[in-house]
Amino acid sequence: MNLIDIIMAGINSLIDYIALHVITCLIPAFLITGAINTFLSKDVVIRYLGSARSKIISFPLAAITSIGLAVCSCTIIPIASGLYKRGSSIGPAFIFLWTAPALNILAITYTGSILGLNFAIMRIIAALSTSFLVGLIMVYVFRREESARISKTMELKDYKIIKSKKFIGLIFLLILLLLLPNYLGIGRPYSEKLLIFSIILIPTIIYTKLFFNSEEIKIWLRETLWFVRIIFPLLLIGVFIIGIIGAILPEEWIKIALGRNDLPSVLLADIIGALSYFSTMTEASFVKMLLLLKCS
Repeated sequence: MNLIDIIMAGINSLIDYIALHVITCLIPAFLITGAINTFLSKDVVIRYLGSARSKIISFPLAAITSIGLAVCSCTIIPIASGLYKRGSSIGPAFIFLWTAPALNILAITYTGSILGLNFAIMRIIAALSTSFLVGLIMVYVFRREESARISKTMELKDYKIIKSKKFIGLIFLLILLLLLPNYLGIGRPYSEKLLIFSIILIPTIIYTKLFFNSEEIKIWLRETLWFVRIIFPLLLIGVFIIGIIGAILPEEWIKIALGRNDLPSVLLADIIGALSYFSTMTEASFVKMLLLLKCS
């Protein structure tokens, strides 16, 4: 494989990613993040997920709130970043980031149906245990920053959950915009996912026009674009690199390397999984394929 073929593999990976994920996944996720930062009270995020809150409460709460989001690893990044910017401790923010792609109801159900109940149970245990461990590590590494957040939390007395009740209807529609195309679009052509997306988008636009003035919409979009500028270029670079890695790794070599149940094979599988991109639930089919190829 020459250099041009390798570069084209990265470009094709980018094209597939942009075509299949940006409209129905990333756009709603960024809009939700912008809405959280604009209309959700910072005080309530600090109070329930902040550094001053006991980890016994904030860690499970972060994991539980992620269960309903059938999102992939890229889609959850702006949402988790929004929570962190709004005042969440770094531990719960990373738990939310870690568990949403792996622990959401649809992914667990799909894993059970494809790989069996044992795999689904182990996925739940692994996602929770590793996310809590990562959360604890992040809190320890960034303990100075967390101490500064505790001092801010201690100053809070009275708080409101939301700045405006209009936010409830907006966030509900945006979550539907994110979830329904991915829930109802499973196994369907991408054009049908776009149709579902468009059907939900229309009432979302109407609701926004009716209940929010131009200044509120401008602030919301400004917050949304801030996250787009920070996160989206990094996602594109990552997808490009993943496409290149997938092209240069020999398939037969992977089959041989992953054909044993020993520590080197497990570590290699972990590295390949970390460098690979999977939209939510497709990883279960990939593992099924590996099992059929007798890679484990």
